[in-house]
Amino acid sequence: MISVKGQYSIGVLKQEIIKIYNSINQEIFGIGIKSQKIDIAGDKVFIFATHKRIPALKILDESHRSITASVDSLLMEANKKMLKEQLEKTLGLKVRLVLKDYDPVTEYSGTVIVLDQPVE
Repeated sequence: MISVKGQYSIGVLKQEIIKIYNSINQEIFGIGIKSQKIDIAGDKVFIFATHKRIPALKILDESHRSITASVDSLLMEANKKMLKEQLEKTLGLKVRLVLKDYDPVTEYSGTVIVLDQPVE
């Protein structure tokens, strides 16, 4: 098991992860998340969030979904990379991988962060 830099409690760790997650969304999309739920189980962090769709992409979704799907994919890749970097730099977590999916219709996303070791 790993201890988190600064000896955060699980509750504080969850809050710090959500702050990082939300700040990255603000940086990429210009808006934060509407709601989120976070759970930590062993070496996995689960984040389920409701986002606000970028208005320009929402308009293009109906007639050009293949293009907006590509843009969504690229934005998720940037988001995952930034999230991994910030969790490691700010909280001292060793992140093995970040998985993320987003549904533009419901504006709901699921993120799974797999750590190198369980959090104690």
